[in-house]
Amino acid sequence: QVQLVESGGGLVQAGGSLRLSCAASGRTFSGHTMGWFRQAPGQEREFVGFISMSGGSTYYADSVKGRFTISRDNVKNTGYLQMNNLKPEDTAVYYCAVARALGFVTTRDMYAYWGQGTQVTVSS
Repeated sequence: QVQLVESGGGLVQAGGSLRLSCAASGRTFSGHTMGWFRQAPGQEREFVGFISMSGGSTYYADSVKGRFTISRDNVKNTGYLQMNNLKPEDTAVYYCAVARALGFVTTRDMYAYWGQGTQVTVSS
């Protein structure tokens, strides 16, 4: 089992920045790819990006590429999502998750453990 707790959400104006954190406990965090997803009201949960277990590789959805950066600190068992130049369409509940396997993990079913989510609201 892996327990995940997100934090750092809030209200920010368009063009602003936020950094989300994902604190992990339980099984070894460093042995898993970690991903971020988001879900806006009335919409499906969508993939944001992932980072490999070593932190050496990242991949992002086109909608956030160049604005969002995923990182991790395996000593602290914590992952991060740095969000810059935020837009109103980024408003959603953001979730971190740990993947079932390594590789190119971009869909919900590829992730075994999820946090409870943190709300991000971007005002125009």
